Amino acid sequence: MAKVNKAVHSSRRKSRKDHFSAPSSVRRTIMSAPLNKELREKYNVRSIPIRKDDEVVITRGTNKGREGKVTSVYRLKYVIHVERVSREKTNGQSVPIGIHPSKVQVTKLKLDKDRESILDRVGKGREIKAKKE
Repeated sequence: MAKVNKAVHSSRRKSRKDHFSAPSSVRRTIMSAPLNKELREKYNVRSIPIRKDDEVVITRGTNKGREGKVTSVYRLKYVIHVERVSREKTNGQSVPIGIHPSKVQVTKLKLDKDRESILDRVGKGREIKAKKE
């Protein structure tokens, strides 16, 4: 079978190297989170790069069902921190639990003009693709 995408390595070693040595700009797109059904229908977009102040609900893991606002996007570790999702250390200190953005669902977006233009652009592209089929 021929390679599907020439830009991506089929080698496990090279794919992992590219993933873990990716620059911040590439990590942003890797750290995309799916939108919930209402937002998906409204904007005609399936997922969007996560950002601080988005509201999310956790869909996987021990914290499944918990919701809150994204307090930080930790690109170096490929995780996000959600408000009130933390654990106690032995000394009593509270530390936020890192969650991968693919394991959450965005329920409310923090919109600005740049983000709206991204949603419009992606939505229009999907509409054009749907008309062709």
